[in-house]
Amino acid sequence: MEELSEKGFPANQLAELQRLIDAERSDLFDVLAYIAFSQEPQLREQRALAARSHFAQYDDRQRAFLDFVLQQYVKSGGDELQPEKLPIILQLKYKTIPDATKELGDVARIRETFVGFQRWLYGGR
Repeated sequence: MEELSEKGFPANQLAELQRLIDAERSDLFDVLAYIAFSQEPQLREQRALAARSHFAQYDDRQRAFLDFVLQQYVKSGGDELQPEKLPIILQLKYKTIPDATKELGDVARIRETFVGFQRWLYGGR
């Protein structure tokens, strides 16, 4: 987003473009793919459903966490996937970071789960 803004495409203009192509329930990634490659935007719900097909790689506790992350993503958009949002998401789900680490393991493992899982959202159409 910073690079796009620096190149003359601020977030408010991209959000307006997102509205113009009726892609409010899609990611900015999809808006850019629409512009560059004429690909139809994919709904966040569709991306989340496809990503859930990879849940078998995770244990039950990780799946519960990732399901919560995907719910937040579908509801609020791709900003929920930013690494700096992880502490907020953990507090929403588990109330405290120590409670989250009891459930999911150390912070490094939680971060790897959170970031690593995202490849399934954008791994291809």
